[in-house]
Amino acid sequence: QVQLVESGGGSVHAGGSLRLSCAVSGKRFSILDMGWYRQAPGKQREMVATITTDGTTDYADSLKGRFTISRDNTKSTIYLQMNSLKPEDTAVYYCNAPGQFSGYVNLPWGQGTQVTVSL
Repeated sequence: QVQLVESGGGSVHAGGSLRLSCAVSGKRFSILDMGWYRQAPGKQREMVATITTDGTTDYADSLKGRFTISRDNTKSTIYLQMNSLKPEDTAVYYCNAPGQFSGYVNLPWGQGTQVTVSL
């Protein structure tokens, strides 16, 4: 079975920073495109950022310039550096493969990690 374990969330004031981590096990990580997603209460899950196997990145338009996604294939881990955080960034953050949505891959959703940004 595949496991995705997110960590690094917490509570910060507006303007602060956090670095999230997602460890992947049970799958050959280096062949997977990966991404970060978030879901706030009462809202749909949305894409935050993605990164391909060769390091090409994509970001939600509203987050460009503040968030940075990266990966370390030796550790089977992806990261999300979050700077200049705003209250509207408050959500549970999850990692997964973009292929999950098309059915190309089947990675179970992890527990996510809570990010709370206060004024």
